[in-house]
Amino acid sequence: MTEQRGIAIRIQALKKSFRGVPVLTGVDLDIEAGEIMVIVGGSGEGKSVLLRHIAGLETPDAGTLRLNGTDLRQYLQLSAEEKPFQLSMVFQSSALLNSLSVAENVSLRLKEHRSHSAREIRAIVARCLEQVDLAGTENKMPSELSGGMRKRVAIARALAVEPQLILYDEPTADLDPILTVQIGELIKRIRDRRATTQVVVAHDLALASDIGTHIAVLRGGHIIDYQPAKAFAQSDNAYTQEFIRAAHLQV
Repeated sequence: MTEQRGIAIRIQALKKSFRGVPVLTGVDLDIEAGEIMVIVGGSGEGKSVLLRHIAGLETPDAGTLRLNGTDLRQYLQLSAEEKPFQLSMVFQSSALLNSLSVAENVSLRLKEHRSHSAREIRAIVARCLEQVDLAGTENKMPSELSGGMRKRVAIARALAVEPQLILYDEPTADLDPILTVQIGELIKRIRDRRATTQVVVAHDLALASDIGTHIAVLRGGHIIDYQPAKAFAQSDNAYTQEFIRAAHLQV
């Protein structure tokens, strides 16, 4: 285990509407430092919107969001050098730039920060690619990669800035069951090696139960159920049980 530690997140009464349509109606959720929090729920319930708020990509209409006790708005105003911790996001589409090589994609934020030499950046890229089982792929182009490989490159890019928080939006979308398991194992390995806090939006309940420390259910714009992952299948919440049955999750 490295000395690096994840950060705690506290979300209180978070609300967001788009064109007068409420999406988040008062989300309350505490996420412990170093845990894997999985957020599940039906389509259109606002899971990705909530994740984008944690990333600072959306501005709430009301409520507060604190990272290690610091208001997110204050954190976002700090320069890269002033930030006491780093966060990264892995998008559902992977969001790789097709005109850049794997190494160039992974090193994007490192080059933006201008805090590392070219030699240091090459070493960081190599290390992060090795951690996602893609050693030696630096010169490949995204078009040469499978969907699972593209997802792992996106995770390597997230790891490159040594984040204390990683956010994943449906990291296994469009992947087959074997690749889904591999991505889940990678997320768990990041927890074990780095103690990074990870927040995962997922539709796959089997994956959620396997990788999560806790699982939160978002419905109607707020969290209606919150369980340790190991106890999720035994929840007495009626909607959770309906969701489990629909997903054919083995209990």
